[in-house]
Amino acid sequence: MNKLLIILIATVGLFVSSCSKFSGNGELVGVGQGGKWFEPKPYGMVLIPRGSFTMGPNDQDVAWALNSTTRRVSVESFWMDETEVTNSEYRQFVYWVRDSIARQILSLSHDEFKLTDRDGTPLQPERLDWDARLEWDDEEYSQELEQMFIPENERFLGAKLIDVRKLNYKYQWYDLLQAAKKSNRYNYKTGEYEGFVDDYKGGRKKVENRSSFIMEEDTNVYPDTLCWIQDFTYSYNEPWAKRYFWHPGYNDYPVVGVSWKQARAFCFWRTRYHNSALKSQGESGVQDYRLPTEAEWEYAARGGLAINTYPWGGPYSRNDQGCFLANFKPLRGNYVDDGGLVTLQVGTYEPNEFGLYDMAGNVAEWTSGAYDESANSFTHDMNPNYEYNALPNDPPARKRKVIRGGSWKDIGYYMQCATRTYEYQDTAKSYIGFRCVRTRLGK
Repeated sequence: MNKLLIILIATVGLFVSSCSKFSGNGELVGVGQGGKWFEPKPYGMVLIPRGSFTMGPNDQDVAWALNSTTRRVSVESFWMDETEVTNSEYRQFVYWVRDSIARQILSLSHDEFKLTDRDGTPLQPERLDWDARLEWDDEEYSQELEQMFIPENERFLGAKLIDVRKLNYKYQWYDLLQAAKKSNRYNYKTGEYEGFVDDYKGGRKKVENRSSFIMEEDTNVYPDTLCWIQDFTYSYNEPWAKRYFWHPGYNDYPVVGVSWKQARAFCFWRTRYHNSALKSQGESGVQDYRLPTEAEWEYAARGGLAINTYPWGGPYSRNDQGCFLANFKPLRGNYVDDGGLVTLQVGTYEPNEFGLYDMAGNVAEWTSGAYDESANSFTHDMNPNYEYNALPNDPPARKRKVIRGGSWKDIGYYMQCATRTYEYQDTAKSYIGFRCVRTRLGK
């Protein structure tokens, strides 16, 4: 009887194994999760549908700059922040970097800050336990964390403050532009790579394997608060230099004093921060946040309207009641006639047809694009984009990045959807901020 039962169980097991191995009756059914996949709406973002538009100036080139032509292009759908990144949101990034450095220091001598496996084995040094409570004034930790504060001989009136010069965010990114070059592809005949890659630290090395395309960055993340004073000669802007970034009264104001490199680092951090949360919840997939391309920005600014001068659709900077529709510099320097002197809270003015606020005025915005006067002539008409990762020894002209939208200190011409200008990637200004985008997945 026992033998018969064993044979029966073995037969059933063989049958189940055969069914799982040859499921689908030999038909091509694919693998992966079945059914339709739905991408939830990201917090604080607006869906920009795919579409086609006329990119470039639709008015006279008053500056006679001749730096842009007009042509028809198409872009894929994407998510975009409905407002510029605010001081409060950017501070979350700064505080995360601050706390991660502190936890890294404490993990060297305190086991509670080390992330361990189930059996108690410590994981990689960079894996920190964020559930461990961090008390900055704890006597047990204070001596080790002293190195994060400004040295005593540099303190003003004895104030013990975090040394922002040490708030560096270290991250890695994969250089797909160099990896995609034919000369850098893997040669299946020889079984090796044969190309050379720039490491953006001034060197050039032979491609050894896939890791040769992994680039490392080390970026200080604290905004340049002194830009309020540096940008304007003989102008009393000290209160903004002292309080604009950290005072709660400016929480919902756009962050400024952030260079292109810092904005890019923020995007990488936001990607890592979001994907870590998804992984902890058992969800799969990778969501990449980034700066918008120049074409994406202009398409989003137009709000789905054809050849409109401004994001609100009309050819004028006022509405029918005579009120200004953006925060800029009107009437030969009457800054306050539009309701603000410098920046205003994000979302002060009405959004465009896509639901995006401040696509004109308030602060100009970084894009991912490198600036070239003739870029619109040689880029593709599908998702046009021109990017260049400048090397340290490159001339300044190759370190220019496109900014769009105009700011509180610009005249009305720079509010136009198609007006383009630039700033250098390692500079920070009191009138330049940014917002993030994320490519929509699936249909």
